[in-house]
Amino acid sequence: MLNIVLANGTEERKVIGAMRARAASANTAIDAAVSAILKDVKENGFSAVKEYSIRFDRAEPREIGSEELEAAYAACPQPLIAALEHAAANIRDYNRRLLSVSETWPSLDSGLVGRVVRGLDRVGIYVPGGTAAYPSSVLMNAVPAKVAGVREVVMVTPPTENLNAAVLAAARIAGVDRVIAVGGAQAVAALAYGAGFIPRVDKLVGPGNAYVASAKRQVYGCVDIDMVAGPSEVLVVADETADPKFVAADLLSQAEHDKLASAVLLTTSADLARAVDGEIIRQTGYLERSEIMEASIRDFGCAVACNNIEQAITLVNEIAPEHLELVTKNPRELLPRIKNAGAVFLGSWSPEPLGDYLAGPNHVLPTSGTARFFSPLSAVSFLKTMSVIQYDRAALEPVKDEIIALAESEKLTAHANSIRVRFE
Repeated sequence: MLNIVLANGTEERKVIGAMRARAASANTAIDAAVSAILKDVKENGFSAVKEYSIRFDRAEPREIGSEELEAAYAACPQPLIAALEHAAANIRDYNRRLLSVSETWPSLDSGLVGRVVRGLDRVGIYVPGGTAAYPSSVLMNAVPAKVAGVREVVMVTPPTENLNAAVLAAARIAGVDRVIAVGGAQAVAALAYGAGFIPRVDKLVGPGNAYVASAKRQVYGCVDIDMVAGPSEVLVVADETADPKFVAADLLSQAEHDKLASAVLLTTSADLARAVDGEIIRQTGYLERSEIMEASIRDFGCAVACNNIEQAITLVNEIAPEHLELVTKNPRELLPRIKNAGAVFLGSWSPEPLGDYLAGPNHVLPTSGTARFFSPLSAVSFLKTMSVIQYDRAALEPVKDEIIALAESEKLTAHANSIRVRFE
């Protein structure tokens, strides 16, 4: 049953607090265990990775060759291949439009400044596989990297029964260069430090369980990472025009991820909230992951009855949800007022799973309020820039005394000398 509360200044604060608390606190036991694995792999290399893989996944790490990828592609039903190809095409098109370009321009001093844009050299993508198979995560992580010009994309995924034909077919479609069957914190360590045939990468992206998240957080600085993802969440803003059946279905689509997932409705209609509650009860009755959904809705789901749409938007920007659905009469009119969200879905016919699978924007999104400062994964995430500066004598001479003055104010006389000697 969906808990319905009034936006009275207290109850909605409890909602925000519960959403953040479910993922905010680090698990010290997990962090300590992961720290030991990272240290072991850093010191002992592949032998440690192999030991942990056998212990946790009952299988040695192995590289999956192109023949196995081709066989997996051939084994998948054609409708699934068509869907994966369609999704990959949309993801490629979306990300190509985001790419920055190398360029230079005249500075105010008549010199030349600019930037050179380069794709990262080698990227690791982690595809979870402990409890389910996620071919969509393969596409969402690998395709933007290839669009950005990453030279080598290395995919790691646990050697479980979920390393299936769909996951391998997605790797082939996405253009993954190497697929390695290894998972957990040991896979993160191998990619961060290099271990045997598993190469060190420049950046590591992709979701995983609490151990993978802890490992990514701890290796940050040795390699770059996308973000530390928490449990999934959806926030739906709906008025009286919304269809309660649609709203309930969208809330449940996130609640089924995890017992810690959060599904929240902000609405200006108490009647809609009650109708959505009835639909949640009805739909949960015939969906497979009902136990997970019921726990998620009970512990981290609710409907907040807002006095007006302005109050709802204020709460949206404070919560900064991973997924935001605007199911109102004129949703595009609200978009300019949204400051903080991972992905925004406009209208009744733009449900969250459209973004998860097919539309093109990424489903790797900031969670737990981090949409205040993080952005979705995209091709931009796999680019780096180098600044370019070129002055000739005529451009440098008019500003030399200012540079010398600034350098001497910081007592960096060699900096000042570097300018002065050019004009002696």
